[in-house]
Amino acid sequence: MHKSLLFASVDIGSNAVRLLFSRVFKVDGKPEFVKEELIRMPVRLGEDVFVHNQLSEEKIARLLKTLQAFKLLIDSYGVLDYRAVATSAMRDAKNGPEVIQKIKNATGLNIEIIDGNSEAKFLFSNHIEEKLDKEKSYLYVDVGGGSTELSIYHKNKIHAYRSFNIGTVRMLHKKDKPEEWEEMRNWINKNTRGIFPLHAIGSGGNINKVFKMIGKKENKYITLGKLKDFYTLMSGYTLDERMERFLLKPDRADVIVPACKIYIQVMRTAEIERIYVPQIGLSDGIIHELYEKHRHLLK
Repeated sequence: MHKSLLFASVDIGSNAVRLLFSRVFKVDGKPEFVKEELIRMPVRLGEDVFVHNQLSEEKIARLLKTLQAFKLLIDSYGVLDYRAVATSAMRDAKNGPEVIQKIKNATGLNIEIIDGNSEAKFLFSNHIEEKLDKEKSYLYVDVGGGSTELSIYHKNKIHAYRSFNIGTVRMLHKKDKPEEWEEMRNWINKNTRGIFPLHAIGSGGNINKVFKMIGKKENKYITLGKLKDFYTLMSGYTLDERMERFLLKPDRADVIVPACKIYIQVMRTAEIERIYVPQIGLSDGIIHELYEKHRHLLK
């Protein structure tokens, strides 16, 4: 039996590619997840896919180099198990399966292209609801570069979940469709009817950054009013000004505005006043799934 279990997860998103190393301990009979390392590479696959429907040779080469480095780190870290998934951009890329095979041949890395519903399920594998009030209902909102995953948690179980092709990189390239926004609003209205009060849980790199910048650590949530103020503030600056004034990386400075728009729209539609930000995401959900697979090995 092991005193702790070490896992790795790779999340190949539309904006960034992430590698997370996480260790799991048993504390008072319950698993405790400790992040050891998180490496983020802003490859931005969505730039190609949402405009040209496929990945260019240049993006494939950059992705391949990133994943070669990630595989070397996974091997040298000596993890018990890993899982690598690709989301919205790779789902939409005409040459997605071909690229996945090329990466496997070059690195030995097994990558699954997961659909939006699987993505929503992974996010809920974080069991964040265990740390929140069991009497309350929550709308889990994960905003990525290519898609937004919504999950409703009501009466201690998943009530509904859905993925929408609305994401920050899509919006930057004006590839988000009005009918998709309308579909999302209708889905929220239909599935939240009669559930009140409803609180939001936000995940994704942008809401984590907003949370840090607004500095609401003491209560773990952001109000809709504060989020709107932040959106108005950021929208008033150029990309360069956002980078200089707020020390934002280029690939965060451009997507933070459309991300805020998505969270605000979801909260408005669902009549939610607070969004909790536990600072977890898809990578963490994958780690939780790996733990479930190997939990019998932990003391």
